[in-house]
Amino acid sequence: MHAHPAPISRRRLLQLGATATAAGLAACAMLIPSLTPRPSLIAGGTPDPTPSPIPTPPPTPSATPRPASGRALYRDGALADGRSAGLQRNISILVDDGRIAWIRPTGGEEDPGDATVIDCAGATFVPGMVDCHSHVTGPGGANWIERFNDPPETLLAVAEHNGRIGLAAGVRWMRDVGSPIGVDPSDGRERALALGVRDRWAGRADRPYLRAAGSWLFKRGVNPMRSAIEAETADELLAGALGQLDAGADLVKLYMDGPDVNVSPWTADEVARVVDAAHERGARVAAHSGRLNGAREAVMGGVDSIEHGFDLDADVAAEMATRGTTLVSTLAVMRSWLSFGDTTTMERFAGVAGRSGVQARLEQGQASVRTARDAGVAIATGSDFGGGSLRANQLAWEVTSLVAAGLEPVDALAAATWRGGELIGEEEAGVLREGGPADFFCVHGDPLTDPESLWRV
Repeated sequence: MHAHPAPISRRRLLQLGATATAAGLAACAMLIPSLTPRPSLIAGGTPDPTPSPIPTPPPTPSATPRPASGRALYRDGALADGRSAGLQRNISILVDDGRIAWIRPTGGEEDPGDATVIDCAGATFVPGMVDCHSHVTGPGGANWIERFNDPPETLLAVAEHNGRIGLAAGVRWMRDVGSPIGVDPSDGRERALALGVRDRWAGRADRPYLRAAGSWLFKRGVNPMRSAIEAETADELLAGALGQLDAGADLVKLYMDGPDVNVSPWTADEVARVVDAAHERGARVAAHSGRLNGAREAVMGGVDSIEHGFDLDADVAAEMATRGTTLVSTLAVMRSWLSFGDTTTMERFAGVAGRSGVQARLEQGQASVRTARDAGVAIATGSDFGGGSLRANQLAWEVTSLVAAGLEPVDALAAATWRGGELIGEEEAGVLREGGPADFFCVHGDPLTDPESLWRV
Protein backbone atom coordinates (compact mmCIF):
# COMPACT_ATOMS: atom_id res chain seq x y z
CA MET A 1 0.00 0.00 0.00
CA HIS A 2 1.22 3.48 -0.82
CA ALA A 3 0.72 6.48 1.41
CA HIS A 4 -1.83 8.84 -0.08
CA PRO A 5 0.23 11.33 -2.15
CA ALA A 6 -0.23 15.05 -2.22
CA PRO A 7 -2.19 15.79 -5.42
CA ILE A 8 -0.77 18.06 -8.09
CA SER A 9 -2.56 21.39 -8.21
CA ARG A 10 -4.23 22.64 -11.39
CA ARG A 11 -1.72 25.51 -11.58
CA ARG A 12 1.17 23.08 -11.18
CA LEU A 13 -0.26 20.87 -13.95
CA LEU A 14 -0.42 23.87 -16.26
CA GLN A 15 3.21 24.62 -15.47
CA LEU A 16 4.18 21.02 -16.11
CA GLY A 17 2.24 20.98 -19.35
CA ALA A 18 4.72 23.26 -21.05
CA THR A 19 7.52 20.87 -20.18
CA ALA A 20 5.53 17.88 -21.36
CA THR A 21 4.67 19.55 -24.65
CA ALA A 22 8.30 20.38 -25.25
CA ALA A 23 9.43 16.84 -24.56
CA GLY A 24 6.62 15.41 -26.64
CA LEU A 25 5.13 11.99 -27.00
CA ALA A 26 7.98 11.08 -29.32
CA ALA A 27 10.26 10.86 -26.32
CA CYS A 28 7.89 8.43 -24.60
CA ALA A 29 7.84 6.26 -27.69
CA MET A 30 11.51 5.37 -27.32
CA LEU A 31 12.95 2.68 -25.10
CA ILE A 32 14.08 3.96 -21.73
CA PRO A 33 17.21 1.98 -20.83
CA SER A 34 18.39 1.48 -17.30
CA LEU A 35 22.04 2.26 -16.73
CA THR A 36 22.44 -0.67 -14.33
CA PRO A 37 25.17 -2.97 -15.72
CA ARG A 38 24.51 -6.70 -15.97
CA PRO A 39 27.43 -9.07 -15.28
CA SER A 40 27.97 -12.32 -17.12
CA LEU A 41 26.23 -15.39 -15.72
CA ILE A 42 29.64 -17.04 -15.48
CA ALA A 43 31.21 -16.47 -12.09
CA GLY A 44 34.41 -14.48 -12.22
CA GLY A 45 33.73 -13.10 -15.69
CA THR A 46 34.84 -9.49 -16.02
CA PRO A 47 33.50 -7.52 -18.97
CA ASP A 48 36.26 -6.20 -21.19
CA PRO A 49 36.02 -2.40 -21.07
CA THR A 50 38.17 -2.02 -24.17
CA PRO A 51 36.13 -0.26 -26.86
CA SER A 52 35.81 -1.91 -30.23
CA PRO A 53 38.06 -0.44 -32.92
CA ILE A 54 35.36 -1.13 -35.48
CA PRO A 55 33.98 2.21 -36.68
CA THR A 56 30.27 2.62 -36.06
CA PRO A 57 27.85 5.48 -36.68
CA PRO A 58 26.76 7.62 -33.74
CA PRO A 59 24.36 5.75 -31.43
CA THR A 60 20.68 5.88 -32.26
CA PRO A 61 19.02 8.15 -29.66
CA SER A 62 17.04 5.38 -27.99
CA ALA A 63 16.97 6.86 -24.51
CA THR A 64 14.50 9.54 -23.53
CA PRO A 65 16.35 12.78 -22.68
CA ARG A 66 16.38 13.42 -18.96
CA PRO A 67 17.19 16.49 -16.88
CA ALA A 68 20.37 16.68 -14.86
CA SER A 69 18.51 15.34 -11.84
CA GLY A 70 17.75 12.11 -13.72
CA ARG A 71 14.03 12.36 -12.88
CA ALA A 72 11.24 12.06 -15.42
CA LEU A 73 7.48 11.63 -15.06
CA TYR A 74 5.81 9.68 -17.87
CA ARG A 75 2.27 10.83 -17.40
CA ASP A 76 -1.13 9.42 -18.26
CA GLY A 77 -0.37 6.45 -20.46
CA ALA A 78 -1.90 2.99 -20.42
CA LEU A 79 -0.04 -0.09 -19.13
CA ALA A 80 0.27 -3.57 -20.66
CA ASP A 81 2.55 -5.44 -18.26
CA GLY A 82 2.30 -8.92 -19.77
CA ARG A 83 0.51 -10.30 -16.70
CA SER A 84 -2.85 -8.51 -16.54
CA ALA A 85 -5.36 -9.64 -19.16
CA GLY A 86 -6.72 -6.12 -19.57
CA LEU A 87 -5.11 -2.77 -20.24
CA GLN A 88 -4.62 -0.49 -17.22
CA ARG A 89 -5.48 3.08 -18.22
CA ASN A 90 -4.51 6.47 -16.80
CA ILE A 91 -1.16 5.36 -15.41
CA SER A 92 1.83 7.58 -14.58
CA ILE A 93 5.39 6.40 -13.97
CA LEU A 94 8.12 8.35 -12.19
CA VAL A 95 11.68 7.42 -13.19
CA ASP A 96 14.57 8.45 -10.96
CA ASP A 97 18.12 7.78 -12.16
CA GLY A 98 17.17 4.81 -14.29
CA ARG A 99 14.86 3.13 -11.74
CA ILE A 100 11.09 3.23 -11.41
CA ALA A 101 10.29 5.23 -8.28
CA TRP A 102 6.57 4.61 -8.51
CA ILE A 103 3.66 3.61 -10.76
CA ARG A 104 0.38 5.32 -9.86
CA PRO A 105 -3.00 6.25 -11.28
CA THR A 106 -2.92 9.61 -13.02
CA GLY A 107 -4.41 12.26 -10.77
CA GLY A 108 -3.22 10.56 -7.62
CA GLU A 109 0.48 11.03 -8.22
CA GLU A 110 2.57 13.33 -6.07
CA ASP A 111 4.20 16.51 -7.32
CA PRO A 112 7.28 15.36 -9.30
CA GLY A 113 9.25 18.44 -8.35
CA ASP A 114 12.04 19.11 -10.83
CA ALA A 115 11.29 16.05 -12.96
CA THR A 116 10.80 16.44 -16.68
CA VAL A 117 7.15 15.65 -17.41
CA ILE A 118 6.33 13.76 -20.60
CA ASP A 119 2.72 13.59 -21.75
CA CYS A 120 2.09 9.96 -22.72
CA ALA A 121 -1.66 10.19 -23.21
CA GLY A 122 -2.65 7.85 -26.03
CA ALA A 123 0.41 5.63 -25.64
CA THR A 124 0.82 2.29 -23.88
CA PHE A 125 3.74 1.40 -21.60
CA VAL A 126 5.22 -2.04 -22.32
CA PRO A 127 8.10 -3.77 -20.50
CA GLY A 128 11.32 -3.98 -22.49
CA MET A 129 11.14 -7.18 -24.54
CA VAL A 130 13.45 -10.19 -24.37
CA ASP A 131 14.55 -11.79 -27.65
CA CYS A 132 15.52 -15.28 -26.49
CA HIS A 133 16.75 -16.56 -29.84
CA SER A 134 19.02 -14.19 -31.70
CA HIS A 135 22.30 -14.13 -33.58
CA VAL A 136 23.72 -10.66 -33.03
CA THR A 137 26.53 -10.96 -35.59
CA GLY A 138 24.24 -11.98 -38.46
CA PRO A 139 22.44 -9.58 -40.82
CA GLY A 140 19.52 -11.89 -41.61
CA GLY A 141 17.94 -11.93 -45.05
CA ALA A 142 17.60 -14.77 -47.51
CA ASN A 143 21.36 -15.50 -47.55
CA TRP A 144 21.80 -15.62 -43.78
CA ILE A 145 23.91 -18.79 -43.78
CA GLU A 146 26.39 -17.44 -46.35
CA ARG A 147 26.66 -14.15 -44.46
CA PHE A 148 27.99 -15.94 -41.38
CA ASN A 149 31.11 -16.65 -43.44
CA ASP A 150 31.84 -12.93 -43.83
CA PRO A 151 35.02 -11.55 -42.18
CA PRO A 152 34.89 -10.98 -38.41
CA GLU A 153 35.18 -7.22 -38.87
CA THR A 154 32.04 -7.23 -41.00
CA LEU A 155 30.09 -9.41 -38.59
CA LEU A 156 31.07 -7.27 -35.60
CA ALA A 157 29.95 -4.11 -37.38
CA VAL A 158 26.66 -5.87 -38.14
CA ALA A 159 26.29 -6.61 -34.42
CA GLU A 160 26.52 -2.91 -33.56
CA HIS A 161 23.82 -2.13 -36.10
CA ASN A 162 21.64 -4.92 -34.73
CA GLY A 163 22.02 -3.63 -31.20
CA ARG A 164 20.90 -0.15 -32.20
CA ILE A 165 17.84 -1.14 -34.19
CA GLY A 166 16.78 -3.84 -31.74
CA LEU A 167 16.86 -1.43 -28.83
CA ALA A 168 14.91 1.17 -30.78
CA ALA A 169 12.23 -1.48 -31.43
CA GLY A 170 11.76 -2.19 -27.73
CA VAL A 171 14.12 -5.17 -27.32
CA ARG A 172 16.00 -4.59 -24.06
CA TRP A 173 17.51 -8.07 -23.74
CA MET A 174 18.98 -10.37 -26.35
CA ARG A 175 20.04 -13.99 -25.93
CA ASP A 176 22.55 -14.92 -28.60
CA VAL A 177 22.38 -18.63 -29.41
CA GLY A 178 25.33 -19.01 -31.73
CA SER A 179 27.94 -16.95 -33.54
CA PRO A 180 30.93 -17.83 -35.74
CA ILE A 181 34.34 -18.27 -34.17
CA GLY A 182 36.84 -15.65 -35.25
CA VAL A 183 39.52 -13.26 -34.06
CA ASP A 184 38.02 -10.15 -32.49
CA PRO A 185 40.28 -7.23 -33.49
CA SER A 186 39.47 -5.38 -30.26
CA ASP A 187 41.32 -7.88 -28.09
CA GLY A 188 42.92 -10.39 -30.46
CA ARG A 189 41.03 -13.29 -28.90
CA GLU A 190 39.78 -16.12 -31.09
CA ARG A 191 36.39 -17.23 -29.81
CA ALA A 192 32.70 -16.94 -30.65
CA LEU A 193 32.33 -13.34 -31.79
CA ALA A 194 29.19 -12.62 -29.77
CA LEU A 195 31.15 -13.06 -26.53
CA GLY A 196 33.22 -9.98 -27.25
CA VAL A 197 30.10 -8.09 -28.27
CA ARG A 198 28.50 -8.98 -24.94
CA ASP A 199 31.49 -7.67 -23.01
CA ARG A 200 31.55 -4.39 -24.94
CA TRP A 201 27.82 -3.82 -24.50
CA ALA A 202 27.84 -4.39 -20.74
CA GLY A 203 26.52 -1.34 -18.91
CA ARG A 204 25.84 0.68 -22.08
CA ALA A 205 22.55 2.53 -22.27
CA ASP A 206 22.55 2.51 -26.07
CA ARG A 207 22.71 -1.28 -26.46
CA PRO A 208 20.59 -4.19 -25.21
CA TYR A 209 21.77 -6.37 -22.38
CA LEU A 210 23.18 -9.55 -23.88
CA ARG A 211 23.50 -13.17 -22.86
CA ALA A 212 25.66 -15.11 -25.30
CA ALA A 213 26.33 -18.72 -26.17
CA GLY A 214 29.56 -19.69 -27.80
CA SER A 215 29.39 -21.14 -31.27
CA TRP A 216 27.07 -23.91 -32.42
CA LEU A 217 27.87 -27.53 -31.52
CA PHE A 218 27.07 -29.66 -34.58
CA LYS A 219 27.26 -33.37 -35.26
CA ARG A 220 29.89 -33.84 -37.95
CA GLY A 221 28.30 -33.62 -41.39
CA VAL A 222 25.69 -30.97 -40.53
CA ASN A 223 27.64 -27.73 -40.11
CA PRO A 224 26.88 -25.29 -42.96
CA MET A 225 29.42 -22.71 -41.77
CA ARG A 226 33.19 -22.65 -41.67
CA SER A 227 33.46 -21.26 -38.13
CA ALA A 228 31.53 -23.50 -35.76
CA ILE A 229 32.28 -26.65 -33.73
CA GLU A 230 31.85 -30.19 -35.01
CA ALA A 231 31.90 -33.36 -32.92
CA GLU A 232 31.65 -37.02 -33.80
CA THR A 233 31.74 -38.69 -30.38
CA ALA A 234 30.21 -37.93 -27.00
CA ASP A 235 33.65 -37.05 -25.63
CA GLU A 236 34.19 -34.57 -28.46
CA LEU A 237 30.77 -33.07 -27.78
CA LEU A 238 31.58 -32.55 -24.11
CA ALA A 239 35.01 -31.14 -24.95
CA GLY A 240 33.43 -28.68 -27.36
CA ALA A 241 30.96 -27.53 -24.72
CA LEU A 242 33.67 -27.13 -22.09
CA GLY A 243 35.75 -25.12 -24.53
CA GLN A 244 32.88 -22.68 -25.04
CA LEU A 245 32.36 -22.36 -21.30
CA ASP A 246 36.08 -21.74 -20.82
CA ALA A 247 35.81 -18.93 -23.38
CA GLY A 248 33.13 -17.28 -21.25
CA ALA A 249 29.85 -18.49 -22.76
CA ASP A 250 26.69 -17.89 -20.72
CA LEU A 251 25.03 -20.89 -22.32
CA VAL A 252 25.80 -23.82 -24.60
CA LYS A 253 23.99 -24.30 -27.90
CA LEU A 254 23.48 -27.90 -29.05
CA TYR A 255 22.29 -28.59 -32.58
CA MET A 256 19.95 -31.58 -32.22
CA ASP A 257 19.12 -32.18 -35.91
CA GLY A 258 20.79 -34.46 -38.45
CA PRO A 259 22.75 -35.42 -40.36
CA ASP A 260 20.11 -38.17 -40.56
CA VAL A 261 16.80 -36.38 -40.03
CA ASN A 262 15.28 -39.61 -38.73
CA VAL A 263 17.83 -40.09 -35.94
CA SER A 264 18.81 -37.76 -33.11
CA PRO A 265 22.50 -36.83 -33.38
CA TRP A 266 22.99 -37.31 -29.63
CA THR A 267 21.35 -39.50 -26.99
CA ALA A 268 19.79 -38.23 -23.78
CA ASP A 269 22.75 -39.55 -21.78
CA GLU A 270 25.22 -37.73 -24.03
CA VAL A 271 23.22 -34.53 -23.73
CA ALA A 272 23.03 -34.94 -19.95
CA ARG A 273 26.84 -34.87 -19.68
CA VAL A 274 26.86 -31.45 -21.34
CA VAL A 275 23.96 -30.21 -19.22
CA ASP A 276 25.63 -31.30 -15.98
CA ALA A 277 28.90 -29.61 -16.96
CA ALA A 278 27.14 -26.37 -17.90
CA HIS A 279 24.95 -26.26 -14.81
CA GLU A 280 27.98 -26.81 -12.57
CA ARG A 281 29.36 -23.55 -13.95
CA GLY A 282 26.11 -21.61 -13.69
CA ALA A 283 25.48 -21.77 -17.43
CA ARG A 284 22.47 -23.12 -19.31
CA VAL A 285 21.91 -25.31 -22.34
CA ALA A 286 19.75 -24.51 -25.37
CA ALA A 287 18.92 -27.18 -27.93
CA HIS A 288 18.08 -26.43 -31.54
CA SER A 289 15.37 -28.88 -32.52
CA GLY A 290 13.38 -29.04 -35.71
CA ARG A 291 12.58 -32.77 -35.43
CA LEU A 292 10.78 -34.80 -32.80
CA ASN A 293 13.58 -37.31 -32.24
CA GLY A 294 16.11 -34.61 -31.35
CA ALA A 295 13.62 -32.79 -29.13
CA ARG A 296 12.87 -35.96 -27.18
CA GLU A 297 16.53 -36.74 -26.46
CA ALA A 298 17.30 -33.12 -25.58
CA VAL A 299 14.42 -32.86 -23.12
CA MET A 300 15.24 -36.19 -21.48
CA GLY A 301 18.85 -35.02 -21.24
CA GLY A 302 17.77 -32.01 -19.18
CA VAL A 303 18.31 -29.02 -21.49
CA ASP A 304 16.88 -25.70 -20.33
CA SER A 305 15.18 -24.82 -23.59
CA ILE A 306 14.05 -26.24 -26.89
CA GLU A 307 14.69 -23.74 -29.67
CA HIS A 308 12.15 -23.73 -32.54
CA GLY A 309 10.47 -27.00 -31.51
CA PHE A 310 8.55 -27.30 -34.77
CA ASP A 311 7.84 -31.02 -34.25
CA LEU A 312 6.64 -31.63 -30.70
CA ASP A 313 4.12 -34.26 -29.65
CA ALA A 314 2.03 -34.49 -26.49
CA ASP A 315 4.46 -36.82 -24.72
CA VAL A 316 7.48 -34.57 -25.25
CA ALA A 317 5.45 -31.49 -24.31
CA ALA A 318 4.29 -33.16 -21.10
CA GLU A 319 7.89 -34.00 -20.25
CA MET A 320 8.91 -30.39 -20.93
CA ALA A 321 6.22 -29.13 -18.57
CA THR A 322 7.29 -31.56 -15.85
CA ARG A 323 10.97 -30.66 -16.16
CA GLY A 324 10.48 -26.92 -16.61
CA THR A 325 11.91 -26.89 -20.14
CA THR A 326 11.03 -23.71 -22.02
CA LEU A 327 9.95 -23.65 -25.65
CA VAL A 328 11.53 -20.72 -27.49
CA SER A 329 9.16 -20.14 -30.38
CA THR A 330 10.44 -18.84 -33.74
CA LEU A 331 7.35 -19.15 -35.95
CA ALA A 332 8.01 -15.81 -37.63
CA VAL A 333 10.97 -17.37 -39.44
CA MET A 334 8.58 -19.46 -41.52
CA ARG A 335 6.41 -16.43 -42.23
CA SER A 336 9.54 -14.58 -43.31
CA TRP A 337 10.47 -17.41 -45.66
CA LEU A 338 7.01 -17.30 -47.20
CA SER A 339 7.57 -13.61 -47.95
CA PHE A 340 10.83 -14.47 -49.71
CA GLY A 341 8.76 -16.42 -52.19
CA ASP A 342 7.47 -13.06 -53.41
CA THR A 343 10.73 -11.12 -53.26
CA THR A 344 13.39 -13.56 -54.49
CA THR A 345 13.83 -16.09 -57.28
CA MET A 346 15.48 -18.65 -54.99
CA GLU A 347 13.95 -22.05 -55.62
CA ARG A 348 13.79 -22.96 -51.93
CA PHE A 349 11.45 -20.00 -51.39
CA ALA A 350 9.91 -19.15 -54.76
CA GLY A 351 9.44 -22.63 -56.22
CA VAL A 352 6.18 -24.51 -55.82
CA ALA A 353 7.82 -27.20 -53.69
CA GLY A 354 9.61 -24.58 -51.62
CA ARG A 355 6.46 -22.59 -50.90
CA SER A 356 4.39 -25.63 -49.99
CA GLY A 357 7.17 -27.02 -47.81
CA VAL A 358 7.52 -23.79 -45.85
CA GLN A 359 3.76 -23.49 -45.42
CA ALA A 360 3.57 -27.06 -44.11
CA ARG A 361 6.44 -26.37 -41.72
CA LEU A 362 4.70 -23.24 -40.43
CA GLU A 363 1.49 -25.15 -39.78
CA GLN A 364 3.44 -27.92 -38.04
CA GLY A 365 5.16 -25.33 -35.85
CA GLN A 366 1.85 -23.68 -34.98
CA ALA A 367 0.46 -27.06 -33.93
CA SER A 368 3.53 -27.62 -31.75
CA VAL A 369 2.96 -24.30 -30.00
CA ARG A 370 -0.62 -25.27 -29.24
CA THR A 371 0.54 -28.67 -27.98
CA ALA A 372 3.07 -26.98 -25.69
CA ARG A 373 0.48 -24.48 -24.47
CA ASP A 374 -2.04 -27.20 -23.68
CA ALA A 375 0.61 -29.12 -21.72
CA GLY A 376 1.52 -26.07 -19.63
CA VAL A 377 4.97 -25.53 -21.15
CA ALA A 378 6.52 -22.11 -20.58
CA ILE A 379 6.85 -20.34 -23.94
CA ALA A 380 9.31 -17.54 -24.73
CA THR A 381 9.81 -15.66 -27.98
CA GLY A 382 12.76 -15.58 -30.32
CA SER A 383 13.02 -13.75 -33.62
CA ASP A 384 16.02 -15.83 -34.76
CA PHE A 385 17.28 -12.59 -36.28
CA GLY A 386 20.60 -12.84 -38.01
CA GLY A 387 20.50 -16.62 -38.15
CA GLY A 388 17.05 -17.25 -39.55
CA SER A 389 16.23 -14.45 -42.01
CA LEU A 390 14.57 -11.90 -39.70
CA ARG A 391 16.12 -8.57 -38.67
CA ALA A 392 16.98 -7.41 -35.17
CA ASN A 393 13.99 -5.07 -34.91
CA GLN A 394 11.32 -7.65 -35.77
CA LEU A 395 10.54 -9.48 -32.50
CA ALA A 396 7.01 -8.10 -32.72
CA TRP A 397 6.53 -10.43 -35.69
CA GLU A 398 6.98 -13.42 -33.37
CA VAL A 399 4.42 -12.06 -30.91
CA THR A 400 1.84 -11.73 -33.67
CA SER A 401 2.82 -15.19 -34.94
CA LEU A 402 2.08 -16.72 -31.54
CA VAL A 403 -1.34 -15.08 -31.51
CA ALA A 404 -1.97 -16.41 -35.01
CA ALA A 405 -1.05 -19.87 -33.71
CA GLY A 406 -3.69 -19.66 -30.99
CA LEU A 407 -2.15 -17.97 -27.95
CA GLU A 408 -4.04 -15.21 -26.18
CA PRO A 409 -2.40 -11.80 -26.73
CA VAL A 410 -1.51 -11.48 -23.04
CA ASP A 411 0.28 -14.84 -23.16
CA ALA A 412 2.13 -13.86 -26.32
CA LEU A 413 3.22 -10.61 -24.66
CA ALA A 414 4.29 -12.57 -21.57
CA ALA A 415 6.40 -14.78 -23.85
CA ALA A 416 8.17 -11.69 -25.17
CA THR A 417 8.74 -10.15 -21.75
CA TRP A 418 8.85 -11.82 -18.32
CA ARG A 419 8.83 -15.40 -19.60
CA GLY A 420 12.01 -14.58 -21.47
CA GLY A 421 13.41 -13.03 -18.31
CA GLU A 422 12.80 -16.26 -16.43
CA LEU A 423 14.60 -18.27 -19.10
CA ILE A 424 17.72 -16.13 -19.01
CA GLY A 425 17.72 -16.05 -15.21
CA GLU A 426 17.06 -12.32 -14.87
CA GLU A 427 14.12 -11.54 -12.61
CA GLU A 428 14.06 -7.89 -13.70
CA ALA A 429 14.10 -8.62 -17.44
CA GLY A 430 10.76 -8.08 -19.14
CA VAL A 431 9.20 -6.74 -15.95
CA LEU A 432 7.80 -3.27 -15.29
CA ARG A 433 7.44 -2.64 -11.55
CA GLU A 434 8.25 -0.17 -8.81
CA GLY A 435 11.87 -0.34 -7.76
CA GLY A 436 12.90 -2.07 -10.96
CA PRO A 437 14.90 -0.71 -13.88
CA ALA A 438 13.16 1.77 -16.16
CA ASP A 439 13.36 -0.64 -19.07
CA PHE A 440 10.10 0.09 -20.85
CA PHE A 441 8.90 1.56 -24.10
CA CYS A 442 5.69 3.00 -25.51
CA VAL A 443 3.54 1.84 -28.39
CA HIS A 444 0.58 3.32 -30.21
CA GLY A 445 -2.33 1.02 -29.42
CA ASP A 446 -3.26 -1.83 -27.11
CA PRO A 447 -1.08 -4.96 -27.50
CA LEU A 448 -3.61 -6.97 -25.47
CA THR A 449 -6.24 -6.59 -28.20
CA ASP A 450 -4.04 -5.57 -31.13
CA PRO A 451 -0.64 -7.32 -31.02
CA GLU A 452 0.33 -5.50 -34.22
CA SER A 453 0.66 -2.38 -32.07
CA LEU A 454 4.06 -3.67 -30.91
CA TRP A 455 5.33 -2.66 -34.35
CA ARG A 456 4.27 0.94 -33.64
CA VAL A 457 7.00 1.95 -31.19
